[in-house]
Amino acid sequence: MLTTAPTFEHLYHLFPDSPDRPEAVEVPASEVPEPYYKLLVHTHHMTVTVEEFYGSPVNVRVLSCCRAGNEYARKILLALREDADRVVQFGLVRINLGVCPEAVRNAIVEGKTPLGRVLIQHNMLRRIEPLAYIRVTLSPTMAEWFRVPPGSETYGRIGVIYTGDRPAVEVLEILTPVPESN
Repeated sequence: MLTTAPTFEHLYHLFPDSPDRPEAVEVPASEVPEPYYKLLVHTHHMTVTVEEFYGSPVNVRVLSCCRAGNEYARKILLALREDADRVVQFGLVRINLGVCPEAVRNAIVEGKTPLGRVLIQHNMLRRIEPLAYIRVTLSPTMAEWFRVPPGSETYGRIGVIYTGDRPAVEVLEILTPVPESN
């Protein structure tokens, strides 16, 4: 069952012994600096937010997934469509496929479209509730994806996406470090 209060530990537990696992410390929203504040402290889909920020659509790359009945979890990277090597976000999600119509379930499991885009395209009722913000120190693996030095810092958020009053998705979203000039 999905929870309405997922944590960093709870979500990473879905993929034990992950070599990409960074260090994360929860911080209040007021301590999230710009431009991360604008990118994270809102109730919109991150797919749309990063596309607007970078001025480019994003593609999804599924790194790992697992499924048990209606529970589906995956680790993903979002990369710019115009530059597939430029990863802009890491995500780890757990989805209750049982609350999704068949077309949405199929599109999610197919793994070719970012989750936010799937939900928007299918006009699936949704409410996004950020629960926590995190300061992240990148592991060597995650730093390699983002093309920055290991130990670089960035920010992310943990949240729940609802359909009506039912939690449908638990999500951890970590942004690539944003250069000062952006």
